[in-house]
Amino acid sequence: MTLATTGVFDASLPWKLHGQVSLRDEEFGALAYHHGTRRLVFLKSRELTVLVQSLDEHESAEQAISATIASPQRARYEQALASLAKAEIICER
Repeated sequence: MTLATTGVFDASLPWKLHGQVSLRDEEFGALAYHHGTRRLVFLKSRELTVLVQSLDEHESAEQAISATIASPQRARYEQALASLAKAEIICER
């Protein structure tokens, strides 16, 4: 089941930065601009920016989170990815 059909983010699936999204690095993290929806989203930490940039290097979002985020913070970053998926900043591969 996909986000489009269930409305629920599935971290066990492979994800990537949406093809119409540009990231601009900032001191606080990054700005993500979706050229299709014209939506601007703030990635509020460097860790989240690194995680989003590394999604397509891993077989799932869970693996990307495990590889880049310290254990106590993983649930928070999974929630952040779910928000980014709803905003169409990231999408399933």
